[in-house]
Amino acid sequence: MRKIAIYGKGGIGKSTTCSNLSAALSKLGYKVMQVGCDPKSDSVKNLNGGKKIPTVLDMLRSSKAENLTLDDLVYKGFNGVLCVEAGGPTPGIGCAGRGIITAFEKLEELNAFEVYRPDIVIYDVLGDVVCGGFAMPIRNGYAEDVFIVTSGEMMALYAANNIVSAIKNFGQRGYAQYSGVILNSRNVKDEVEVVQKALDEIGGEIIQVVPRDGIVQQAENRGMTVVEAFPESEQAQVYMRLAEKVLASSTDREVEEAVEEEEFDEEFA
Repeated sequence: MRKIAIYGKGGIGKSTTCSNLSAALSKLGYKVMQVGCDPKSDSVKNLNGGKKIPTVLDMLRSSKAENLTLDDLVYKGFNGVLCVEAGGPTPGIGCAGRGIITAFEKLEELNAFEVYRPDIVIYDVLGDVVCGGFAMPIRNGYAEDVFIVTSGEMMALYAANNIVSAIKNFGQRGYAQYSGVILNSRNVKDEVEVVQKALDEIGGEIIQVVPRDGIVQQAENRGMTVVEAFPESEQAQVYMRLAEKVLASSTDREVEEAVEEEEFDEEFA
């Protein structure tokens, strides 16, 4: 099971990217689970006909809380993608980060990954503030690879820098690794060059440029991903290429780890 966390500043198009990535991976034949870790709880909406699904925290606050099953928390969306929304606290009360921790603990308690056995798990995580709760997907073995969605806008790159700093802090403890940036274009002047210049300082590389295209909004107006609504479009092919590159990056990491382990065994044999 490959576990991938995708972070980004709020409003950068992270959830749109995640849902299209999940749809693309499912079209490549993988069993995918997407876990929304944003209090807005709209990560998987376009995998479910534009409808929001009940969140884990909502269900924990409901009258069914004592008898929850996975069927109450996990929904099948487009092409069999397994959809979960962690949810957020009651407005004005509680901590959103703590809500993510509570949701993760409930999924573990119900053995969600053992029951569904997904090939790939994608965590869609708000990256404006990388506090303990929002850092949860890159801790404790939840995610192995972290990708960041950004644009050439200053605040998006500022958030990316903070996220990379958090990953590096946890990386020293053997948690998730930073695997690159997805550039979700906003038509900023010289955007690729601007992002690349920032990455020269932050580290990492652009693994895919996602061009700004009105077809994305057209698909979302229908409550769909581009991959579902317009599968033959160039934008859908961009997401398919993104899926292949994300898979390749994860595979490269697994190969590197295997080589390192083999070298270690040989050295101390």
